[in-house]
Amino acid sequence: MQNLFYSIRKIYCLFLAVIGVTVNLVAIVILSRGKCGLSTCTTRYLVSMATADLLVIITADILYQINIYYFPVSFLYITPVCVITLILTSAATDCSVWFTVTFTFDRFVAICCKNLKTKYCTKKIATVVLATTSILLCLKNIPFYFAYEPGKIINNVPWFCFRKSSYYTEPGWMGFNVFDKILIPLLPFALILLLNALTVRHILVASRVREGLRGQDKGENHRDTEMESRKKSMILLFAISGSFILLWLTYVAEFLYYSIRGIDPKDYKHFEYIVKHVGIMLANLNCCTNTFIYGVTQSKFREQVKSAVKYPVTSIIQLINK
Repeated sequence: MQNLFYSIRKIYCLFLAVIGVTVNLVAIVILSRGKCGLSTCTTRYLVSMATADLLVIITADILYQINIYYFPVSFLYITPVCVITLILTSAATDCSVWFTVTFTFDRFVAICCKNLKTKYCTKKIATVVLATTSILLCLKNIPFYFAYEPGKIINNVPWFCFRKSSYYTEPGWMGFNVFDKILIPLLPFALILLLNALTVRHILVASRVREGLRGQDKGENHRDTEMESRKKSMILLFAISGSFILLWLTYVAEFLYYSIRGIDPKDYKHFEYIVKHVGIMLANLNCCTNTFIYGVTQSKFREQVKSAVKYPVTSIIQLINK
């Protein structure tokens, strides 16, 4: 059973690498052109999310997982390189998660806070928020460089990287580990659930009020353009945040499981081991879903994808005709 699961993970990593790199590059290129009918603020968040997701696929999947499965001997196992890869993986994952939180908060403000919307939901504020979030998360991961030590020394070259025993015993490292686990995944998970709940509550209240006002004017049959605009924004928000919650749920549940029971993941039994790695696999899959969500929920995004696919074919036909 364990060998079968190992083989599945091995194939899954290749699948994730191909799909993840492709769809995120497509999303970055198409969204950056600004022809999808989205505000510049929303576009900035979506491009940043796609970029962070692409970095997660490159670092966590290609440089780490695929390297382990397919290249048992590689320069990536040299301790300094290995540690930097792990730090980049952690920083990219942090950015991917927290960019989803910042996007959710931006849409919460746009939908629920009319007075704050004009000041907060701008391209400038989005840039400041994303840049500040990136810098803080990168700084947060620097201490990890000092948490690892070589597994072996071969010809004076340090190989592999293992957590120091002091990481699990010294109060400073133990406090940092708790802070790291709260920051990813507990706090983002809770914030996204809270913001979505508040958004849904506001929408339900606003819908009742607007229906009551429109009901007083039965003689007119006009489109509610504001509600239509909100509906499009809500669909995009709930699709992205809902996908995040579902795909991270197993990871969060497994984290709560070993935290509450006080079990070291190293001592997991077979089923617990599988659940842990399924959680990681689903969390990484979250880095591939947003582009498909854009395609399903945004008609102009689909048009841009079709145009991009048709362009090489039409160009070749035009050259042949000439």
